[in-house]
Amino acid sequence: MKKTATIVIADDHPMFRSGVRQALERDPDMKVLAEAGDGATALALIQEQRPRVAVLDINMPKMSGLDVARALSKEKNPPEIVLLTMFDDEEMLNEAMDLGVKAYLLKESASIDISNAVHAVIEGRHFISPAMTDKLLKRQEKHLEFATKQPGIDQLSPTERKVLKLISDSKTSKEIAEGLFLSPKTVDNYRFKISEKLGIRGAYSLLKFALENKKLL
Repeated sequence: MKKTATIVIADDHPMFRSGVRQALERDPDMKVLAEAGDGATALALIQEQRPRVAVLDINMPKMSGLDVARALSKEKNPPEIVLLTMFDDEEMLNEAMDLGVKAYLLKESASIDISNAVHAVIEGRHFISPAMTDKLLKRQEKHLEFATKQPGIDQLSPTERKVLKLISDSKTSKEIAEGLFLSPKTVDNYRFKISEKLGIRGAYSLLKFALENKKLL
């Protein structure tokens, strides 16, 4: 028996939010648990209701969709995120992808694409609005070029990549440990392994590398 996809929707425009809800509830495999009109309320509802998927507008009062996604990424077993936006902004797309967001939809096509996007993320797949394809390809090209210039980057494990990304955000070992539910000593071991794989010597050199390549990590 297929598991129902439970969902929380957050958008500060009630009519748009209602349209998204209607589009989702036409699918018998989906159930909307709650709605929110701002990011802070959305985060509280998601933490309370524990949906499988959170559908978030990027531009909301109190907390943006990206802020909510960032807060949820620090929790154990966070929901999958579907981000909605009115703008085909490359920088926002990159930030969303860096946070592990699997679905990124333009609002103009949300009523058509939202159900497919939710199905995709609960199946572990990505879904990007077709209009964003060129920007996604640019991102992939940049990462491929980076991997060619820095071969060791492909040798990093998923956790090592997360640690390196957090280092690029100027996080201390203690802060990284808290965010990833690890001990500071384990984080220091990861720092050493990352430096070894990338051929980098010294803690400051690793920080310098992370900061210089922040947008590509």
